[in-house]
Amino acid sequence: MQPQTQTGHPRRWAILGVLVISLLVVVLDNTVLNVALKAIADPIHGVGASQSQLEWAINSYTLVFAGLLFTWGVLGDRAGRKRVLLLGIVLFGLASLISAYAQTPTQLIWARALMGIGGAAVMPSTLSIISNVFDPRERAKAIGAWAGAVGLAVAIGPVLGGFLLEHFWWGSVFLINVPIVVIGVVLIMIMVPESRDPNPGRIDVVGVALSIAGLVALVYGIIDGGEHGFGRFQSWGPIVGGVLVLAAFVAFELRSDHPSLDVRLFRNPRFSAAVSSVGLVFFAAMGTMFFLAFYLQMVRGYTALQSGLMMTPFAAAQLIFAPRSAGMVRRYGPKAVCAVGMALVAVTLAAYLWVGATTPVWVLLVLAFVQGAGMANVMPPATESVMSSLPREKAGVGSAVSNTIRQIGGALGVAVLGSLLSAVYRDNIADAVAGLPAGARDVASESITGAYGVAAQAGPAGAELIEAANSSFVSAMHWAAGGSAVVALIGIGVVLAWLPRHSAPHTPPAQPAPEARELAEVG
Repeated sequence: MQPQTQTGHPRRWAILGVLVISLLVVVLDNTVLNVALKAIADPIHGVGASQSQLEWAINSYTLVFAGLLFTWGVLGDRAGRKRVLLLGIVLFGLASLISAYAQTPTQLIWARALMGIGGAAVMPSTLSIISNVFDPRERAKAIGAWAGAVGLAVAIGPVLGGFLLEHFWWGSVFLINVPIVVIGVVLIMIMVPESRDPNPGRIDVVGVALSIAGLVALVYGIIDGGEHGFGRFQSWGPIVGGVLVLAAFVAFELRSDHPSLDVRLFRNPRFSAAVSSVGLVFFAAMGTMFFLAFYLQMVRGYTALQSGLMMTPFAAAQLIFAPRSAGMVRRYGPKAVCAVGMALVAVTLAAYLWVGATTPVWVLLVLAFVQGAGMANVMPPATESVMSSLPREKAGVGSAVSNTIRQIGGALGVAVLGSLLSAVYRDNIADAVAGLPAGARDVASESITGAYGVAAQAGPAGAELIEAANSSFVSAMHWAAGGSAVVALIGIGVVLAWLPRHSAPHTPPAQPAPEARELAEVG
């Protein structure tokens, strides 16, 4: 019997290496940002960003990325995937350079949004090129290697960010992207072949505009409400407006024959449950990581490198359990595995209610590991349910929707839980800052970073303010952790009510399934 002819590109594995470099820079940037929040907030050595501005530095990237993910995929099919990949990585590199030398929080926020535009072009392009250059028999192996490299980036990102901040200024966490981008551009031009879809889809310009406008307005109102209170029109007005715009987006997408987000898929309860569980768990997790960044570096006084090392158990658990969770799904079914994973996340988040200013380090490390293990067992069963609940030809679209909802869930988690953190902190510290001058009182009431800055100028009296700020922040952190746990519990209810007990008897088609499965796990 003669062996089958290999139809893949002769340099396919070298091309895969180039694509991994391209995506690595995007993933690294998002994982190093959390450890840099304190340095960015520093009014002397950073840009003096407030807590709400730091939330926007995270969300400006995430919202743009989520809104443009589908559009860049269609543009790549039309104009050429190599061309779009090059454009995306160049935009990302330029935006990284702008971010590194930003002089104000506003400049940083806009630069991060530009990074989101570039990042949204990179991810679908890399996956499409992999599908084009690899034979179907090798494609799953190639995408597995691609996903493994992404997992490695998640693991080393916080440590790399901490190392850079120990030795250089805060902008180095963005500047490190530039030489990687330059290498990536050269290698892409030399190694990667061009490809297009002979029957590309149409671009939903109106849908993209409505989705981004609605989400930005909603998030703006939530963040502003956390900073100034929700009784002002500047807070509830954008929230109401954002909800109305998103309702118009849904109505428009239902009538569109080329929707940027196929909302019709949500009519399927199993699909809705699977996607909702992904959104809810990332809502809870991203909000938690936001307040942990301040807790570790301000309340506990850890350096940026030490804070990054504290996150390694989370990444290690992901690397250990994620590859094994598919086997667990086959044995126990998606409902059981996903519910247990959500329960582990909920228990971990609830445990932060008892974390104080002197909690032993080993407790924090265990909590990070258990949360990572829980999240590693949410994505695979949810993705399997997405695949099995849709027709085979919709597998790729369904997973892309899942990835978009994941990004949106994370952005809303940072906004909602960050606003809760800000509001409770402001109320708790009110008495301690009542005797300060108006300007100093406003700065100290805004965030724990501001309070530390005021305390540094107050001489011996600053120690009392620092103690009050730490106590107020830990109390606010408990409220945010409780909110995270409640969201995770809602996720458990959704999973138990609607996720299927057993895996579907059929499997998705060979070509779109691996791409779609990994697309749901990255970004």
